[in-house]
Amino acid sequence: MPKNKGKGGKNRKRGKNEADDEKRELIFKEDGQEYAQVLRMLGNGRCEAMCIDGTKRLCHIRGKMHKKVWIAAGDIVLVGLRDYQDDKADVILKYMSDEARLLKAYGELPDNTRLNEGIVGDLDEDDDVGDDYVEFEDEDIDRI
Repeated sequence: MPKNKGKGGKNRKRGKNEADDEKRELIFKEDGQEYAQVLRMLGNGRCEAMCIDGTKRLCHIRGKMHKKVWIAAGDIVLVGLRDYQDDKADVILKYMSDEARLLKAYGELPDNTRLNEGIVGDLDEDDDVGDDYVEFEDEDIDRI
């Protein structure tokens, strides 16, 4: 019979999310950094993000955040720009939803940035999303 030599399994590696509940200080961008919104996750610790300066960049999630901070499409992140590659960046920090709203209120994010949405789409406020319902008149309901 094999002997157990390790200290546990997958759950021990995950760690505990104790710092989730605490309020943390809002971190603003410095030179060499930019705000971005994640367009889609690519796997292998990478994602595609649209930076506030209008450039779409391939972003690498740093090892400290990998498998500890979960990033999804539509999240606001802080990326570190690379001097030698303009089309690639590194994800430094993920902003929580309330922090992203504060950034928008402070004017750090443009007004057309959409928050609280899983998938970043090309929908405008003019587009009718809910056109798949049928309206009935009172006479139609009485006949049924």
